[in-house]
Amino acid sequence: MAAKRSGAESKGSGGRGASSPQSRREPRSEPTLSLERIVATAVDLLDAEGVDGLKMRRLADRLGSGAMSLYWHVGNKEEVFDLALDSVLEYRGPSDSVESRDWRGAVVHMLEDWRASMLRHPWSASLLPRRALGPNILIRLEKLSKTLSGAGVADADLNVAIWSLWNYVIGATITRANFDLSDDDRAAAQQRLTGLSEHYPTIERSRLLLDNDWDGAFKKGLDFLLDGLAPRQ
Repeated sequence: MAAKRSGAESKGSGGRGASSPQSRREPRSEPTLSLERIVATAVDLLDAEGVDGLKMRRLADRLGSGAMSLYWHVGNKEEVFDLALDSVLEYRGPSDSVESRDWRGAVVHMLEDWRASMLRHPWSASLLPRRALGPNILIRLEKLSKTLSGAGVADADLNVAIWSLWNYVIGATITRANFDLSDDDRAAAQQRLTGLSEHYPTIERSRLLLDNDWDGAFKKGLDFLLDGLAPRQ
């Protein structure tokens, strides 16, 4: 009987205690915390909640880690801002080895890409003027300066040209990101303006408040600027 009982126990213990393939698997671990993950998650958080929503503890929660773990990779929240901002401004245009004879086309491409990058991440346009300039924005400025210089813009005028274009892109992006009225709101505003046409006849006639061709306005305004920068023959 003992032998039978022992055999039964052995069989039973095999049924209960022997580990199945699933139980022998290692527990699923979270992805390793890295600077790349921190920056990518910070960008996602900024996209979702804006500049005020970026808190180190909230960032850590999204990463599934403790807040103190972040400080092995970044010094403070200000560094996270700088890294997140620079990461969204990476330029993937033609390499320096590809020289374009169409300097205007090259400049338009650079600035439209810059504006599009910031519109995908609206917080970046307001943050950029307040942060240290990182490698990616410096690369953009170097490419822009080199293109304008190659087109014949004098060294004495180069800084003015760069800051004029900077101001245009930043201003256009912030306006587009924040002045986004619905069709009904624009129509109502234009109707009120029509009632005041005696005081504002020119903008009422041009139907300014109904114009929502943001991309077209950006490109045409850029053409105006580049006309002024074009070297005189």
